[in-house]
Amino acid sequence: MPTPDLKPGSPCWIDLMTSDTAKSRDFYGQLFGWEFQEGDQETYGGYIVATRNGQNVGGIMAKQEDQQAMPDMWSTYLKSDDAAATSATVQASGGQVFMEPMEVPEQGVMGFVADPSGATIGIWESKGMPGFGVAAEPGAPAWHELHTKDYDAAVKFYQDVFNWHTDVMSDSPDLRYTTLGKDDTAQAGIIDASGYLPEEIPSHWAVYFAVADADATIASAVAMGATVLDGPENSPFGRVATLNDPTGAMFKIVGENTPE
Repeated sequence: MPTPDLKPGSPCWIDLMTSDTAKSRDFYGQLFGWEFQEGDQETYGGYIVATRNGQNVGGIMAKQEDQQAMPDMWSTYLKSDDAAATSATVQASGGQVFMEPMEVPEQGVMGFVADPSGATIGIWESKGMPGFGVAAEPGAPAWHELHTKDYDAAVKFYQDVFNWHTDVMSDSPDLRYTTLGKDDTAQAGIIDASGYLPEEIPSHWAVYFAVADADATIASAVAMGATVLDGPENSPFGRVATLNDPTGAMFKIVGENTPE
């Protein structure tokens, strides 16, 4: 069972903001074998923690009244040893603070910011809940990827704000891609999306979930109301596909490549 390396600056948590928590629980529970624990409404606002084989894999939270115009979406959080200090560097580095760091009782401190390309990213300072307990195995988060329309500014932002030690995986006209870490130690990626993201789709982070069989997972997801946006197709990193869940939240899957 792979154990995440939750160093400062690394992806450490994911959660889903959804318009229908019951539908989301049913969908991901069946698709990935998740179980759920709902927090106290008064203390945690009914926040739902998803587990697989007893290990935390992510969270689910209901949209609030002032969030109804926003699309349902998955978010990635990066680890910080001091959320307030990290947040304070955001504006000076060309980003915006969407939510000032706030205490989550007995768990940690969370905040939300946007990088210079407008993509939102969470900040998590652990004070009891370190983050997801498993990664890169079926039903768990496997990769985190920023699709940005301002590649150079985004790379510098994550270097400056989250102290990323980056590696340029590709810098060709067809593919500009930088990773947090290198080769087998890489934990996240930034891709230049300026050439393919439509004007109406903003820069955004995407979460990949590991699956045993991409095609079988897609069939199950579609049967439960999901929509395939792209793929599946083999790649140097596995068989990948992009889907919208039944309420419209986008997610990606990656499994073993199939024989050609």
